[in-house]
Amino acid sequence: MEIKSVVFRKSIRGTNDILYEEKPQIAFVGRSNVGKSSLMNCLLNRKDLVKSGKFPGKTREINFFLVNEKYYFVDLPGYGYANLPLDVREQLVKMIQWYFFEKVFKRKAVLVLDIKVGPNEMDIEMFRILRDQREEVIIVANKADTLNQKERSEQLKMIAEKMPGAEIIPCSAKTKLGRDTILKKIFELE
Repeated sequence: MEIKSVVFRKSIRGTNDILYEEKPQIAFVGRSNVGKSSLMNCLLNRKDLVKSGKFPGKTREINFFLVNEKYYFVDLPGYGYANLPLDVREQLVKMIQWYFFEKVFKRKAVLVLDIKVGPNEMDIEMFRILRDQREEVIIVANKADTLNQKERSEQLKMIAEKMPGAEIIPCSAKTKLGRDTILKKIFELE
């Protein structure tokens, strides 16, 4: 699938009509600092459309990007950033959970992990929530360029053990490794 157009549509913090438009939503979720914004920019073939900050925890709203006038790429806040106040961290987790409990036209979840770090308890819990909600989940193991082939293989095996039944795609937003595979999986919505 070729990305022909991308437009930032809107940021929301709660119920909004954009949620219920009859357009498939591809929701990107993951821990702070896993490279979610960089991954989205890589997939969309843009440099700075999805804003990333020098410090984790920048995204505090749900951001909608209209892709090819047909799909929404949805950038959810990162979770688990320890330097945010506890009440802010809890609000962000509640916002993410609320979004996945909302019934929308069609949705896929892209759970982004740092391949080097692997999944922590929060990632495993997010995976469980997504599965319980019957979401179709694509797991992207980002930053694959930081490991050699043997290390990458070991980390993918470890992730698969902790998140059984999931398809895991190694990726690098820097080198675009895995980009075409991810886009193919995303656009299997049709």
